[in-house]
Amino acid sequence: MSYLFTSESVSEGHPDKVADQISDALVDNFLAFDENSKVACETLVTTGQVILAGEVKSNTYLDVQKIARDVINNIGYTKGEYMFDGNSCGVLSAIHEQSQDINQGVDRATKEEQGAGDQGMMFGYATNETENLMPLALDLSHRILHELAELRRENSDITYLRPDSKSQVTIEYTDDNVPFRIKDIVVSTQHDQFNEDDEAMLAKIKSDVIHILIPRVIAKLPVSIQALFNDNIVYHVNPTGKFVIGGPHGDTGLTGRKIIVDTYGGKGAHGGGAFSGKDPSKVDRSAAYATRHIAKNLVAAGVADEILIQVSYAIGVVKPMGIYVNTYGTSNVDKADGEIAEIVEKLFDMRPAAIEERLKLRQPMYLETAAYGHMGRDNRTVTKTFSNVDGTEKTIDVELFTWEKLDYVEKVKDAFNL
Repeated sequence: MSYLFTSESVSEGHPDKVADQISDALVDNFLAFDENSKVACETLVTTGQVILAGEVKSNTYLDVQKIARDVINNIGYTKGEYMFDGNSCGVLSAIHEQSQDINQGVDRATKEEQGAGDQGMMFGYATNETENLMPLALDLSHRILHELAELRRENSDITYLRPDSKSQVTIEYTDDNVPFRIKDIVVSTQHDQFNEDDEAMLAKIKSDVIHILIPRVIAKLPVSIQALFNDNIVYHVNPTGKFVIGGPHGDTGLTGRKIIVDTYGGKGAHGGGAFSGKDPSKVDRSAAYATRHIAKNLVAAGVADEILIQVSYAIGVVKPMGIYVNTYGTSNVDKADGEIAEIVEKLFDMRPAAIEERLKLRQPMYLETAAYGHMGRDNRTVTKTFSNVDGTEKTIDVELFTWEKLDYVEKVKDAFNL
C-alpha cells in the first residue's frame, strides 16, 4: 500500500524567519569581531516593532539596531504600506550579559575541555532519495520558495509579490519507500492589492504560480525528480483568497519557531532545540550540524540508504552521554545499529570544542542558514564585510554549510570495509 508524506517551508519574509535572520545576523557580527563570543539572542517582530533580548559575553560592542534594520531591508520590507519596514520600525534592545553560572560550565582552562552549553539531545538525518541526501518533500518546498523570492527580486515576470510566503508539498511513496509522484503543492504568497476583483486576482496568482514559478523550479531539478511532476498535481494557491496583509504585521514572529522547516521537514526526529541566535558553544546548534554531517557521510559512503543519528549532552560536561543510530532497516553492512554507533563514536569526536574545530563553527556563517533550511545547502565560500560602531570594518572569507561536506566518506568506507 502506498503512502503520503508532506513537508512545508516558509520564506525569508515569513515573520518567524525575519526573527531568525535578525538573531543570526547578531551572532555573525559578534563572531566577526570576537570569535570567542557567547551569544543567545532572541528576536520578536510585530507591527512596526522589533524587540531584541538575550545574553551575550563578548569583547565587542555592536549597533544592534542598524544590524536589525539592514536585515529587514535586505529581506524586502522597505515600504510603509507593509506596516513593517526596516527604515521606520522601532527596535528595542534588552540584551544583557551572559550568566556567569552558565559561562563557568562552558569556558575551561583549555579549549578541548569546553563543556556543552546546555543539556539536550540533537538529531541528524540523511536519505538517498535526493542528490543532497535530504527528504524530497522538504527539498521541493524550499526550492519553490527560493525561486519565488528570485522572481520577487527580478520584478519582471511577476510584479506583485511581497516578501511573506509559505509552501507545502505532498509526495506519494511506493511500498518500498521510493517517491512515486507529487500529489499536492500548496503555495501561499503575500501580494500587492489588485485593481481587479478578488476572483480575478486569485486566478492570476494561481496561473502565475503554475505556469511561471513551477516550470522554473522543475528546470533546475534532476531528470529523475522532474519525472515526479505530473498533470494530476492538485495546486492550492492562496487557498484562503486574498493575502495582502502579511509579514510581521499579519502575524507576530519569534526566533526558533520553525525548527522542522530548519531541519528535515518531519522526517527523522528533532530534539526540540532551535538554532538561530546561538553561538556554536550551544550544542542545540553545533551538535545538530555535527549529526547531520555524520548521517550524510554515512549515507554517501553506502552504510545505509537512510539513517538517523542522535547525540545527547549534559550542560557543562565535555563528552556526550551517548550516540544512537537508526538505519530503519536499510543498512548495507553486516552490523547491528548499535555496532554502527560504536564505530561512529570512534570516527567522530563529538566533544563541543572538537565539533567547533571540525566544522569551523566560529566563523560568522549563520545568517545564510536562517532561511530555506540549515541542512541540504551548498557548501561554498563567500566574502563578507562587517562594520562596527567605532568605524572599523572586517572583510572575511567565510566557508558556509561545512556540515554538508562529504569529507569523511573515505574514512567511513575504510571503517566499514566498503
